Amino acid sequence: MSPPRIIRDFRTVIELCARGRLTERLDQKLADCLEALNASPDEKAKASLTVTLELQRAGDRIEIRPKATVKLPEEKGVGSTTLFAAEGGLSLQHPSQTDMFSGPRDAASPTKRDAAS
Repeated sequence: MSPPRIIRDFRTVIELCARGRLTERLDQKLADCLEALNASPDEKAKASLTVTLELQRAGDRIEIRPKATVKLPEEKGVGSTTLFAAEGGLSLQHPSQTDMFSGPRDAASPTKRDAAS
């Protein structure tokens, strides 16, 4: 009988986790991060891929539970639009500025400046 194969390097442990499916999942999660960064409208964006290996001893065995989490850049919302409540609906016009939009005033009515001269 040959001696047991001793594994001490991280790469081999990762490749053995979930019979190789972990590396496939990590590849996909990395692709998701890169896609989100490339799609971001901001010049600077940040994503993270975190791999956690939980090692638990159970008698003479060591169980490894991998977990991979991704944090993608937050999508920025659209800018706000200010509207005003008016007559049970919405208006672009500020309630105290309604006179500004009532049209030109009559040319015959004198202004304070005209009366002073």
